[in-house]
Amino acid sequence: MTALPMKDSSNLSRVSIGRFQRDISNAQTVIYQFLLDAVKTWPPEEVLAEFRRLFIHQVNTTSSDTVPALYEIVFANQEQEFHNTLKRACYILINNWEIKRQYTYISDLIDLFSDGLIQKTTMSPTSRRLRQWLQNFVDGEDFREIKLFANRHDETNIQPWSQRYTSYLLVPQYANLSNPVEQRDAARMLSFRLREKFKFDLAFYTAHSQRPASPSSNTVTTQNPTALGDEVVRLIKFIVARRGQFNHLNLAHIFLGQTKDIRYKAFKKSLCKYLLFSVEKQNGASIFRHNLSHKLDELYTTHNNRKLDDALLLRTCNRIIEYLTSEDGQQPSTMFALLLSQGNPLTLVIVLLKIILICNYSRVHLESRIAVLIRYYENLSEEDCRWVLNFLEVFRITMTIHAENIEYNLVHPQVNHVEEAGATITVKESDQYRIFSQAKRCQEFDDDAILQHIANLEAIAEDQPEAADDAE
Repeated sequence: MTALPMKDSSNLSRVSIGRFQRDISNAQTVIYQFLLDAVKTWPPEEVLAEFRRLFIHQVNTTSSDTVPALYEIVFANQEQEFHNTLKRACYILINNWEIKRQYTYISDLIDLFSDGLIQKTTMSPTSRRLRQWLQNFVDGEDFREIKLFANRHDETNIQPWSQRYTSYLLVPQYANLSNPVEQRDAARMLSFRLREKFKFDLAFYTAHSQRPASPSSNTVTTQNPTALGDEVVRLIKFIVARRGQFNHLNLAHIFLGQTKDIRYKAFKKSLCKYLLFSVEKQNGASIFRHNLSHKLDELYTTHNNRKLDDALLLRTCNRIIEYLTSEDGQQPSTMFALLLSQGNPLTLVIVLLKIILICNYSRVHLESRIAVLIRYYENLSEEDCRWVLNFLEVFRITMTIHAENIEYNLVHPQVNHVEEAGATITVKESDQYRIFSQAKRCQEFDDDAILQHIANLEAIAEDQPEAADDAE
């Protein structure tokens, strides 16, 4: 039997118990290979039945090796290894069913963990231990992440508002290189699919919402994919309007050209000016400028005389992202709350966009912090966190317009040309323009290679000597 390469974070491949030695790694491989073979060749219903027999009921399965392999882990008394095994087993099935678009079976897999047997008491010490481990797994973060793959297909229950942002909630799963490869693949695949759907729905809605209604025509009713109501079209026009010489992408290119190879201290001063350009007149801009300038002044001061490089750029952008969203990875930062309390989320969103445009490698880190914010507020009602929802909607719309493979333009129907001096368009004048969107040609990238490159850059930055080699 061919062994699967192990991706789990386990350091305990063998555990000694008395004069016996438990081979956990081999036991896990037996289970993974069995499920992998089954999900590729068996009907999903039979795979689910085997999964139930193995993990829930612990009775004989088609393979005579899987139950003994499971008990090898149980007898080693390593609950975390059991959780790792069960987690990867779930993602082996989820990943394959996602590829085949057999989404209903993912929900059926989640339902298996509602089996009443898990809660029943038993006289058997082994069964009692297993059921307790199963209960702990269901109550833990791993199972919460697994449920993301089923919730989007469940139309029988009212979903919490956080489910609208599942594409961001999945980012920490595929960004974590220590997660099982099946989990990372499934999370990346679903996140990509949800982003593509939102991009298409937004472009479709903006196109059809601008068509004049005709009583004689069968107008297709399009659903607004955002939570902003009819104002979303005007918002998109406002975001798209900044064009010509001073659009965000051009400014990013200019900034990178002007700061190439300069000393880090000078770079930080230029970075502050770049990020605040065009938001000087917004509410709270003066407080923002003061705090951001102070934060940059204090950032990595031992590197002030070093020339800027990719690793230091990535590190700096990641720290500013944390400063503006969540510094501890658990709750919102003070600056996030301060900026949004001013009532204009677009100010913060544009600054975050500017960071991504000069360091695209920071985008995964940004989206992981967005997931932190969503998790922090998700237990509040939509009414109680309306200001956060406005930020999230403006964020994903802005990123779709400026950082995705869809190009948006404003077109004046009477003169039939694309507006290139959009910065002069007023809110009143924007009603005369229509939004035109089209796909941009984009280069394909290896996501795993990018994530590994980001990790390498972070490692390089951490290992760099500080002041000793600052002088040339």
